[in-house]
Amino acid sequence: MQAAITAIEAYLPEQRLTNEDLAAQFDGWTPEKIMAKTGIRERRLAGPDECSSDLAVKAAERLFASGRCRREEIDYILFVTETPDHLLPPTACLVQHRLGLGTVTGVVDLNQGCSGYVYGLGLARGLVETGQARCVLLLTADTYSKLLHPGDKSVRTLFGDAGAATIIRAVDHGGPSLGPFVYGSDGTGAPHLIVPAGGMRQRYRDDAEVITDKRGNTRTANNLFMDGGEVYRFVLRAVPQCVNQLASVAGISLDQVDVFVFHQANVTMLEEVGRCLKIPPEKLVLAMELTGNTVSASIPLALRYAASAGILRPGQLAMLVGFGVGYSWAGMLVRWTGI
Repeated sequence: MQAAITAIEAYLPEQRLTNEDLAAQFDGWTPEKIMAKTGIRERRLAGPDECSSDLAVKAAERLFASGRCRREEIDYILFVTETPDHLLPPTACLVQHRLGLGTVTGVVDLNQGCSGYVYGLGLARGLVETGQARCVLLLTADTYSKLLHPGDKSVRTLFGDAGAATIIRAVDHGGPSLGPFVYGSDGTGAPHLIVPAGGMRQRYRDDAEVITDKRGNTRTANNLFMDGGEVYRFVLRAVPQCVNQLASVAGISLDQVDVFVFHQANVTMLEEVGRCLKIPPEKLVLAMELTGNTVSASIPLALRYAASAGILRPGQLAMLVGFGVGYSWAGMLVRWTGI
């Protein structure tokens, strides 16, 4: 039996944060400047009482309603998120109950960010092809907006919230559709993309000191901090290496890849990576204009967009690469079978 992606569904919260909204809050910014720097026109934000589990459950319910998978078929849930409902229990346990899945369903949370979708697909393939599961529900959802300080324009222009649900099931026809995979990590990059407080190393404090950096961005230790320059340099170093390593492991040239679906960080970054790798622009999927950077949900959202737009068609070979917080990165090939 081989593992294959057979369905992807998504959910976006209702609230929108537009470039016009941001420009009205930050002096010196215009909607056009934000669009030029990020390729993002608007982002979706979770409501005050809306958590990652809510986004994931709504995406999964849409998937079940479509008829592409029945509840009783699911025998394992992988939940990828860095914004869980609680420190414990695992959010996947809560989702199993809310979706009405059987108590024989395996569940696990994966604390991973922008590379998490590829990591999740690697784990799902392992579960299916070792006979531990026949139908895995891979959920990816994050609510980074809850980590951002209202006065930090360096990150508020980028991040949005979303949830996605992907079915990976055992099929007995055709060759392998998922893999090979390559992975990487570099923990020296952790301080450059971090929420310092909230865990056991540094507790969350209501009276955390408010600081303003030299660029005028305001935050506390409870908020997300990103050193944009350091992250940019990491991406331009690690992603081309990952892509070339994956091509070497698979024994193919980049010309044989039909579509490249990278984590949707921002347009400027992805276009620069594309130029470094000499990827034809028409092969590089850009799908963040109306969602922003949705962290673990960005690649499945981009896959859905590429499939619906006719950019990615059954039988084609796609390369997926996630990269970000950790630092961590992961790449894989997908022989697309359609969703």
